[in-house]
Amino acid sequence: MAIIRRVFAAFARRDLAAMKELMDPEVLFMAPTAEMAHGGEPYRGMEGMEQYFADVDEVWDELRLTPESFRQVGDIVLVRGRVWGRGGGQVIDSSAGWHWRVRDGLVVYVRAFRSAPQAERALEEE
Repeated sequence: MAIIRRVFAAFARRDLAAMKELMDPEVLFMAPTAEMAHGGEPYRGMEGMEQYFADVDEVWDELRLTPESFRQVGDIVLVRGRVWGRGGGQVIDSSAGWHWRVRDGLVVYVRAFRSAPQAERALEEE
């Protein structure tokens, strides 16, 4: 789970180079920001992560993700935490949840949810 903490830290610094070192070149990332700026499509690979950072800059003046707990459930690491964001005339401050898959020491999959309970419920689908 250390690698996941490192990805959160790299995101907080907006350090794309560090994220590229931690993620598989074919990483699949599904995030609520995609619904606002990427036509709802997941971000794929390193080009997708570059686009994600650009979309975050476009949509949010500030966006902070705070992981609070980590739990292994099969091949998924469930992370519960909080998200705070300000942009486009809105402010969000809510629980958040993420599903992560790590293979061979690299992140291969991330799915972000709008709430921690939503992430918990979605475990049955994954």
